[in-house]
Amino acid sequence: MAGGTVRAEQVSATRELILTAAERLFAERGVYAVSNRQVSEAAGQGNNAAVGYHFGTKADLVRAIMRKHAARIEEIRARLLAATGDSTDVRDWVDCLVRPVPEHLAALGSPTWFARFCAQVMTDPALRSIMVEESLSSPSLRQIIEGLNRCLPDLPAEVRAERGEMARHLIVHMAAERERALAENTPTPRSSWHDASTGLVDAVVGMWLAPVTPTVT
Repeated sequence: MAGGTVRAEQVSATRELILTAAERLFAERGVYAVSNRQVSEAAGQGNNAAVGYHFGTKADLVRAIMRKHAARIEEIRARLLAATGDSTDVRDWVDCLVRPVPEHLAALGSPTWFARFCAQVMTDPALRSIMVEESLSSPSLRQIIEGLNRCLPDLPAEVRAERGEMARHLIVHMAAERERALAENTPTPRSSWHDASTGLVDAVVGMWLAPVTPTVT
């Protein structure tokens, strides 16, 4: 029994080393620019097949990195959602959408790689579908999206879809740019993740509520 426990602990520790190394390398170089061999070496594993043994495919590894952070992000979302209640203010719902990942990153301390990892994943259609699927498995995120949709002005379907895509890009890539700046010790427009979130919420709210110019036909 003791031997089995030790073995399980060793496996868990190895998986954690691989996840940490993969997240950093994928964030810095891109997912497909990094081989399983490079991940294994960065994780201090002598066996180059360690990644495949513990995680399977690269897509499985990406999914595992997402899930490593998911529980804490979900806790933050749920707390914000509970505080929002049945608000009819667009800003309250955008707050719930924007703040969880930056708050999670702030708690991790610098350097972090998760925001840049997410930005890299979002640039690949196949991997992006994994990220979307994992994100929408969050009950609180689905409720936040529903709450936001209830409060939005009556927009044409194509404008709503377009602004939804703009919001996703801003939320993902602004966090990645701030994370990169912090890692490189370069100046950032805002002094904290909390303040950066406030600026991003301002921008996303403004975008959702912006007037729609009629299409000239």
